[in-house]
Amino acid sequence: MLSITTQYLARYHALDSGAGAPAVLPVTGAQRRFVLVRSLDPAGRPDLVPMFFAFPRGTVDLERLAAAATRLAALHPVLRARPAVVRGTPVLRVEEPDVPVVRVPRAPGEDAATALRRALGTWDREGPPLRLFLSDEETAPDHEATTDAGREVLAIVLDHTACDGRSLARIVTDLGAAYADGPYAEAPGPADVAAELAAYREAVLLQLDAEERAASPEALAHWGDRLRAVRDQSPAPRPGAPTAGGLPSGSASLVLPATAGGVPFPELLDACRPAARALYGPGHVVPLGYPWGGRPPGAERVLGCFLNTVVFPAATGAAPTCPEVTADAWWDDLDRADVPFDAVVHAARAAGSGWSGRLDGLLTVDDATQRPPLRLAGVEGREVHIDGRPVRGPFAVSVTQGRALHLRMAWDRAVIADDAAREAFDAMADALTGAAATAARTAPPSD
Repeated sequence: MLSITTQYLARYHALDSGAGAPAVLPVTGAQRRFVLVRSLDPAGRPDLVPMFFAFPRGTVDLERLAAAATRLAALHPVLRARPAVVRGTPVLRVEEPDVPVVRVPRAPGEDAATALRRALGTWDREGPPLRLFLSDEETAPDHEATTDAGREVLAIVLDHTACDGRSLARIVTDLGAAYADGPYAEAPGPADVAAELAAYREAVLLQLDAEERAASPEALAHWGDRLRAVRDQSPAPRPGAPTAGGLPSGSASLVLPATAGGVPFPELLDACRPAARALYGPGHVVPLGYPWGGRPPGAERVLGCFLNTVVFPAATGAAPTCPEVTADAWWDDLDRADVPFDAVVHAARAAGSGWSGRLDGLLTVDDATQRPPLRLAGVEGREVHIDGRPVRGPFAVSVTQGRALHLRMAWDRAVIADDAAREAFDAMADALTGAAATAARTAPPSD
């Protein structure tokens, strides 16, 4: 039987050949996953990736920022492409660059965070994949050292089909450089635009070739066996379901001392087990997802969405967590981590799982040393976090490793009660505190 990727490539190449063929780009397995996730969401919500940067009030020139963002979108095809379905085949249709740059006024009693949450809540999924929003406030929060004039917060927001974590650093760097060139700098030339378009298309086709090779019978059998016991543990949130506290999501965070080399990824995964057990009870196998991968060998460093979502079946047994067992299973999974998500779901269902493909938890890990600051005309913005935004899935855990280890958990209040979520966070934090302490004891001495 032909793999999902093989079938997709055949359909795409049929679209992309012959006179009158539409000018469309192929999509990666990661992009197909976001199409699947959106189709499973009763409200059809898109996955958004926002970055928030705080500047002293009056720093950002919107005209200059709009010109910089438009030049960026003119060069990078994925920043001006819209998902479409042509003859039943998912593709990206490249359009003219269009980057809305919007000043968001605050309603009475609002702060910048509330105004920006409101703006993101009106996201039109048929619009451009990159949008910028700016809001300000008279005074900065007490914990922020800014001028007496307060601050403004710039949100750089992307549809997840247009980016992955490895794209964000380049977007920040390139946007700052384009802003420094001023509002009247020349747009990218036709040759540069054509070269970037060709590089992007080639990178996606290389990625699809890698995904096609990865979906071998042995790899699919591995995932079928690995995920046979997985079931959806939480219902999908109902459209318009009421939420506690007036915000769609709750959050909790903890900062731990950094250790040399950070906490190994399998130990971060293993710390999610007690959280899943607190939320769903013992005796289940909970599907957790995490991004993994990169650009295929030989591909240019293009912007796009290439990181696959790998599924980790977290067993919520009564036994204590065991990082060594998790690590062994994780290494086996990594040998098959390039199998695209939709093929993994199909393999699990073929093996007898009733899993729909929804993830009950997400884990992302960032290296703070790889995230450059946003500089606008010499002024460095400080990246900030805005809580309370809609979260994809019942709960999501993010870990930032750098000078400290910052653990954050967000949860969907339409699915999980605050008390249950905080109990789960505490269980995960306890496990992670133990892992961090172990790493500190076993780390070699520094020079």
